[in-house]
Amino acid sequence: MASHRDLPVGLVNQLFRNNGSSSFTEFVSSYAPELLPQRDEVLATPIGDQVPHATTIVAATFAGGVVMAGDRRATSGNIISQRDVEKVFRADDYSCMGIAGTASTGIEFARLFRVELEHYEKLEGRTMSVKGKANRLATMIRGNLAMAMQGLVVVPLFAAYDADKDEGRIFSYDVAGGPYERERFDAIGSGSIFARGALKKLYRDGASADDMVMILIQALYDAADDDSATGGPDVTRRIWPIVSVIDADGFRRLSEEQVSAYVEQMLEARLISPDGPIAPLR
Repeated sequence: MASHRDLPVGLVNQLFRNNGSSSFTEFVSSYAPELLPQRDEVLATPIGDQVPHATTIVAATFAGGVVMAGDRRATSGNIISQRDVEKVFRADDYSCMGIAGTASTGIEFARLFRVELEHYEKLEGRTMSVKGKANRLATMIRGNLAMAMQGLVVVPLFAAYDADKDEGRIFSYDVAGGPYERERFDAIGSGSIFARGALKKLYRDGASADDMVMILIQALYDAADDDSATGGPDVTRRIWPIVSVIDADGFRRLSEEQVSAYVEQMLEARLISPDGPIAPLR
């Protein structure tokens, strides 16, 4: 496709005024496609194991909102490549996404998705619906399918507050972009099987945001306990999970001081019960 430098001035002006779509990526692909990440090249050798991978993300709804949390470890094969990577990102005032898989591609996705939502809001004069946001992210993931087949897989977890329903909603995806809405909670990444098992036992309908933050921190700790690619809280380096809460007041990321208080409370209890809280049988 021709770049903006090869297009007539009149056509460029028309593209800037109205390109027939509220999608930022479609606009850039018409005006300057070379600025977008290239998703269709085929690598001679898959490099998936050679680049840093983000690991475990958890999310759960509470009464009137949703909480998302992620560990901080990134791995390259059996090597810890970074101990303090961020994997949970604000998408707009009422939504966020967490990434598992190829870290660099996932961070790029998060940034581009945020611009997508801002671009839509500026053109349409309103925010996109929660379902619309989930579908727009699915389209972006589908565009990465060729690279995913080469090992550069990104699988996000999307969470948002739905003002029409006054509740939090969670969407997960497969590598082909299929969005699947999840009830109550979900987890992605290498430690997700352990985190999801913990959430099955700890989740409580109608729990407060405060209780749900603690539940997710417990689930991340259980994931780190059994999955070497998931990083637990690093007390000596003061590295804590990233925790974000979304409700009617909007998106807010908990400060390091707030998260450390939850972690210290959890670790103190684990000194007595190393496997964590026990769910009642009845």
